[in-house]
Amino acid sequence: MDRRKSLKILGGVGVGIAGLAIADWKWHFADQLTHEGFFSWKEEELISAIADTIIPKGLPANTPSPDSKPIGALSTGTDKFLIRLFEHCYEKEDQDLIKTQLKELGKTNFLNSDQKGREEILVAMSNSENKDEKKFFDLMKSQTIFGFTTVKEVMVDYYGYKVAPGKYEGCVTIA
Repeated sequence: MDRRKSLKILGGVGVGIAGLAIADWKWHFADQLTHEGFFSWKEEELISAIADTIIPKGLPANTPSPDSKPIGALSTGTDKFLIRLFEHCYEKEDQDLIKTQLKELGKTNFLNSDQKGREEILVAMSNSENKDEKKFFDLMKSQTIFGFTTVKEVMVDYYGYKVAPGKYEGCVTIA
């Protein structure tokens, strides 16, 4: 066994893995800087955090079968649904309200808070005297629930939805 050759291979593998980690970090950072879309990078993170706070992973508690995985708003893509919904289906006034309230929410420590802290911030918004905050919270909550309850994982696995209900059983056997 050639020890030098083995050390060179191990060193090359280590450098390769470190290079991949740095490249991943660099692309994540570059994506933040060059992000294009209706919402900014931070606004999209806030929408994802709000959806995750309203429907965290692990809900609903009653799973239909023992092998089913716990799901949440992020694992079903509800946050991506919300981003596209607000961008393409809402009027300019509502979009401005959403962007304004996301900016205000970004000034708080919402993204760095734990689940309980996020819930407290959202409950404070729902009980606020400010009608824009209350409207924003009601909008986010209703659309998050709508987006979550209409995904395939929930409709088929939890509600037992079938595209074509019933079945046809003919009287002739096929040979």
